[in-house]
Amino acid sequence: MAQCEHPAVTTFREYIRIKTVQPDPDYETCTKFLKRQGEELGAKVHVMECVPGKPIIIMTVEGRDPTLPSILLNSHTDVVPVFPEHWKYDPFSGHKDEDGEIYGRGTQDMKSVGIQYLEALKQLRAEGNTFLRTIHVSFVPDEEIGGTGGMMSFVETDYFREMNVGFGLDEGYASTSEDFLVFYGQRHSYHLNVRCSGQPGHGSQFLSNTAGEKLHKVINSFFSFRDQEERRLRENPDLQLGDVTTVNLTMLQGGVQFNVVPAQLSVGFDIRIPPALDPADFENMVQGWCREAGEDVVYEICLKFVTRELSSVVDGQSPWWDAFSQACKIEKITVQKQIFPAGTDSSFIRQVRR
Repeated sequence: MAQCEHPAVTTFREYIRIKTVQPDPDYETCTKFLKRQGEELGAKVHVMECVPGKPIIIMTVEGRDPTLPSILLNSHTDVVPVFPEHWKYDPFSGHKDEDGEIYGRGTQDMKSVGIQYLEALKQLRAEGNTFLRTIHVSFVPDEEIGGTGGMMSFVETDYFREMNVGFGLDEGYASTSEDFLVFYGQRHSYHLNVRCSGQPGHGSQFLSNTAGEKLHKVINSFFSFRDQEERRLRENPDLQLGDVTTVNLTMLQGGVQFNVVPAQLSVGFDIRIPPALDPADFENMVQGWCREAGEDVVYEICLKFVTRELSSVVDGQSPWWDAFSQACKIEKITVQKQIFPAGTDSSFIRQVRR
């Protein structure tokens, strides 16, 4: 099987074997691999660090008119932690089974995309094509932990500004149908911690005004809203996950021992809200739930990422979208336009666009 394997597949499997897994990604080996790929492409390769130890690799194929706004093809190099005992094969082996299925952490998110960029450019250049605009292919670190050491810092540099990016592509989801998914924005992200304080005492008593009672009310309010949003998604076939708010309880803290009613309990939620819901309205709703739960119930926003910028995906409104849309039509590709339900580095690029 290896003898007839396409070189692109071999390259992809080599990339999978590099353990760029958080919290201790092997960026050094990854950088060496990507520099070699850039040299094979015939691109100018630049490596920089906005944060020490977190390399950003930019491959540049200069266009016939480098004064025009450029095209950016972005992907991230890091992958999320993995539990090998739950895998059929070693998640960093790049194993390919008899059906050609490739197993590995990062196969979807998003090492496959980075290799697709490179292989497409290699093929186009091998066919003798040149490009009107300059094309940059960027490989950035730390997207899986918020992007602060990667794209968030990179977009603030003079180097990025001098790239003069006019249009960019980043990650999405693999489609389960014959349609292709085009994401033109993403949901706002919140990490909320709600702290409930109340009457402490012995576990043998019926105490009033306890932290537990208040916590119960808070959780009920959040989950009632969660059920409402889940029902909206289920009952409306026109809605996608990115169009509704998801609420998930991810942390619980409190208590000292089994027979003591604690003076304080807290609960943490991961919440993603669509662009259609104003963040101020959402926060007012949370404040209302806390008031309804009783006195001494307060919430803290541990993380808030709001991105109000949306890319234009309407024909005739953006020359970039028109070019992309026309190419899809020529290839008879049907696209579905959606809001990305999670977070990507695209949000940082959208926020600095001029």
